[in-house]
Amino acid sequence: MNVSLLIVGILILLLLGFIAFRLPKLIASISENSNKNNTEEVEQLQKILSLEFKNLANEIFDEKAKKISLTNKESISAILDPLKEKIKTFEERVESSNKESLQWNIQLKEQIKNLKEINLQMGKEAENLTHALKGDSKTQGNWGEIQIENILQKVGLQEGLGYAKEENLKNEDGENQRLDYIVNLPDGKKIIIDSKVSLTAYAEYYNSEDREERKKYLKEHVKSVNNHVKGLSEKNYQNLGINQPDYILMFLANEPALGLALIEDQEIYDKALENNIVIVSTSTLLATLRTVAFMWKQDNQNKHALEIARQSGALYDKFCSFSEDLIKIGSNIETTKKSYSEAMKKLVDGKDNLIRKSERLRELGAKASKKINSKLVDRAD
Repeated sequence: MNVSLLIVGILILLLLGFIAFRLPKLIASISENSNKNNTEEVEQLQKILSLEFKNLANEIFDEKAKKISLTNKESISAILDPLKEKIKTFEERVESSNKESLQWNIQLKEQIKNLKEINLQMGKEAENLTHALKGDSKTQGNWGEIQIENILQKVGLQEGLGYAKEENLKNEDGENQRLDYIVNLPDGKKIIIDSKVSLTAYAEYYNSEDREERKKYLKEHVKSVNNHVKGLSEKNYQNLGINQPDYILMFLANEPALGLALIEDQEIYDKALENNIVIVSTSTLLATLRTVAFMWKQDNQNKHALEIARQSGALYDKFCSFSEDLIKIGSNIETTKKSYSEAMKKLVDGKDNLIRKSERLRELGAKASKKINSKLVDRAD
């Protein structure tokens, strides 16, 4: 737009310059022709011409400026209108995105808040569990039994069939003995599992940073495991009168705790075996019970095979009886067919058959309300 105005301005200036250049000569010419007598009129005419030229220049300038302004306005509108629409669309998208972002931030804050509460709750529960396991031997025992229960269910043994828990049996002296778990074997034998947990000294050993204290707690931990072996051997579960192997399984739920005790006292296993006790951890008990579960699977397959053989024999016997019955029915059908043929011969065959005799009686005037089937009469004739 500025370039167009500049061009128009230059044209006007050139026009004015041309007029200014030619005007003196024109005036001089007029002056000479008037014999220099009309100086005032010439000056007045000069003023009038200058004013007219000035007005003409202004009109040209205004008209060109309007046209240029209108053209530029249309060009700018053609450019700015689509841009305006795009800006509007962009603003709407930004506003929508901001709303979605705000909602997402609110949801994220809620999730973070819930996660924080869950973490705090889990931390509190873990702390409570740690205090309980460290301070209460009964709680430790229950926790160990839960670990055994989980392993039993993991290998697929069912309570009541594959195992029983917290069962009371009487020993030789008539005293009740409460057994943690009794695992049933397919041949009627049973394996006793007793849960033991040694965590108090073990936890103190790892929590302590003092070297002498760690030695003390380590000795207490090893002593705790040995005491479990000794206490279990004194119960004499082997004499309960159930069909079981000579050994029982002592389960230590914390495998690292057992490993630490074995590093310190490598004779723990041997001491336990001398008392017919096999110490098992999570991994070894899992392997043992998987073997028991496999034995049950094989036993079920064997039982199924025997049942299939029994039912197959019964089916074969049934089929033999059925085939004999079919033979009898065939024999009876043949006999019946033969008897039927003999009877039909008497009925329709021969010159003196029963049909002809009966028809002769009717022809002689015997009173009857029915007639013999025409097919039989034709056959007899």
